[in-house]
Amino acid sequence: MRLALIFVIAYLLCGAGYSAEQDGGFTAATGVEEIQQRQRLLPDDDIWWTVTGEQMGWMHRNVHQLFPTVNVYRAGQVRQLNLQIDPAIAQFEVETRYGNLAFADFLAGDFSTAMGVVILHRGEIVYENYPRMQSYEKPIYWSVTKVMTSTVLRLFEERGRIDVEQQIQFYIPELAHSDIARVTVRNILDMATGLDCQDEYDDRQSCYYQYSMAIGDGFREGNAPDNPYDFVKTLRVSKHDEQGQRFSYSGMNTFVLAWLVEKITGEPFQDVFTREIWQHIGAEADASFLAYRYGIPLTHGGLLSNMRDLARFGLLFTPSYDVVSDKQIISEQHIDLLLNGANPNLVRGNGSHNIYQWDRVDQNGFMYKGGWGGQGLIVNPKLDLVAVFTSYFKEDNSQQALSPIMFQVLNGVFAEN
Repeated sequence: MRLALIFVIAYLLCGAGYSAEQDGGFTAATGVEEIQQRQRLLPDDDIWWTVTGEQMGWMHRNVHQLFPTVNVYRAGQVRQLNLQIDPAIAQFEVETRYGNLAFADFLAGDFSTAMGVVILHRGEIVYENYPRMQSYEKPIYWSVTKVMTSTVLRLFEERGRIDVEQQIQFYIPELAHSDIARVTVRNILDMATGLDCQDEYDDRQSCYYQYSMAIGDGFREGNAPDNPYDFVKTLRVSKHDEQGQRFSYSGMNTFVLAWLVEKITGEPFQDVFTREIWQHIGAEADASFLAYRYGIPLTHGGLLSNMRDLARFGLLFTPSYDVVSDKQIISEQHIDLLLNGANPNLVRGNGSHNIYQWDRVDQNGFMYKGGWGGQGLIVNPKLDLVAVFTSYFKEDNSQQALSPIMFQVLNGVFAEN
């Protein structure tokens, strides 16, 4: 009887996603029956990721068992990240719409959907919390993925293999008859193509939705384009401005950049990313990209990785890069470009700007890339700071967004000291 009770308790804890690892061993994130139940909850008449609530959080952590992926491989010895926990971070008081709360209390509260938060300062982990996931899980980071693509492209730019002032058709002749043909690589990097192909999931006839169906991210209908390469080759779309004049966000731009990397190397993007980045950061684990169709990586939003490894990637942009890499992959010129090399047309009234797929770079040195579902990567080379976080949406969307809370903490604990 006692043994049976122990098994029942263990099953319930696993089924509920119990995150405590008291003995330092492996704890299952989800029970057997729950996996099958959640698999059956995938919508069959709409985009899968429109589901909200705890189901959304579960899917974010389990994309690898829902859809095909392509691998990104680690190599070499794991570069350990030292723990130097700063209790001031957990205790830092943040302003929320429910009143002022300690940061740790906010993360644990019902108004938050935070699954994981990792903060590194000077190459050491100063805060780590997984309130709704296991540390080993590999959630999807959605659009945070875009800076993986732009980072690889910048490496080739510095080697003289790409001139970002060239029109994209110079490198991809197949685009000669496409409306994106004469857009420069730089304006694609900066999301300033001038083309009317902004992210749009309400109108299934829109340019962007047609692209998303082609790559498999949108709900595929019978007349969906077969693949994104052919779709972009024949792109016909109106313009809202001349290129380089206005920020206009589109994941299709990131796909074109990944295609450019493939044209330059003759290899799949995920393999180039493996060689150029992932094998040099002392990663704990392989990563992957969501790849719905034909093994084409979703470079505009499909990276799957544990949180510490994404933080290792972030460290490449800081003075503490040598904690994870024997060589300086991200050059000082690269950092200077991101901080100071903005297209003047893309500078906001508060002085911040978007550049090379980063959503926002501000005058205090914070570089931010967000993900649609409540994810983020924040890097500050000046403060030697990296933060990674992930969350999801409640069914009624009443959650307090995690991104502004993170900036409160980072500014309050680090920038003001």
